[in-house]
Amino acid sequence: MRCLPSSSSPSNFIINPSFGPNLNLLSARPSGKLRNSHLNVRSLRTDYNNNKNVLPAKDDDHGGVTVDMSTTQQQQPMDPVLFTSSLKASLLYWKQQGKKGVWIKLPIEHVNLIEPAVKEGFYYHHAEPDYLMLVHWIPVTNNTLPPNATHRVGVGAFVMKEDGQVLVVQEKGGKLRGTGVWKFPTGVVEEGEDICDAAVREVKEETGIDAKFVEILAFRQSHKKFFEKSDLFFMCMLQPLSFDIQKQDREIAAAQWMSFEEYAAQDFVQKNDLPKYVAEICLAKRNKHYAGFSPVSTISSFSKSQSNLYLNTAHLSS
Repeated sequence: MRCLPSSSSPSNFIINPSFGPNLNLLSARPSGKLRNSHLNVRSLRTDYNNNKNVLPAKDDDHGGVTVDMSTTQQQQPMDPVLFTSSLKASLLYWKQQGKKGVWIKLPIEHVNLIEPAVKEGFYYHHAEPDYLMLVHWIPVTNNTLPPNATHRVGVGAFVMKEDGQVLVVQEKGGKLRGTGVWKFPTGVVEEGEDICDAAVREVKEETGIDAKFVEILAFRQSHKKFFEKSDLFFMCMLQPLSFDIQKQDREIAAAQWMSFEEYAAQDFVQKNDLPKYVAEICLAKRNKHYAGFSPVSTISSFSKSQSNLYLNTAHLSS
């Protein structure tokens, strides 16, 4: 290796880049400050060719890879400079491999790595309380990565006793607060929760009533709602298994059993399309002129886990 002097000081020198193709090059100046402009490109080529310094990743089913920093670094903070070097080498490697989408799951402990990733072309996909998901599209083609979750799912519960009385509540919050309007119990489906289970849970939480899911009567889709997401709302029928109401004090101002006719006669129900249609459907169901959708346990061809298919079973042959 030939060294070229940069000053009278024997400790300051420049490595001539033409003398070694695989050298990690540093150039020093009399000031003592190191310049690493040659280091980045040459070092990355070496790592790329030897498959070194590439971030551990798992292939997905769509020609992409996922890097989970919570497992690769054991929750320990990583130096942003080292991460940037590894990410550059990784992108070169994945590009040669023909990969498309690159997903990086950054736990909250690695918040310091967000800026370096964004500078390398990554953008936010979604966030959860304990991590942020970043994504990057490698090919010079249309980005076909799926967007973040587009819908929120809600449920309403039509709970009717044999004598025709229905379970209704008045809420402490929301647009109907203080209006005196009686409505059916409603709520939001939790992550990993089936619609039928969510309806039973919401009724129990709001009123203390145990109930059995019967069927989905109808559903509505709307857009630009919660955080600009779309909304799916499923109106469900439940059969009560208990009758002593114990309302939830935190969200519910009042709860009671009310005759269906009294509920349907409210101005709020008669003057608004959605509750009016729901009341008509519930009346038809009470009079046995309507059949909804019941859950049938199924196994998908893509997964061995069970899920519910909701369908009208009235006319299915056994």
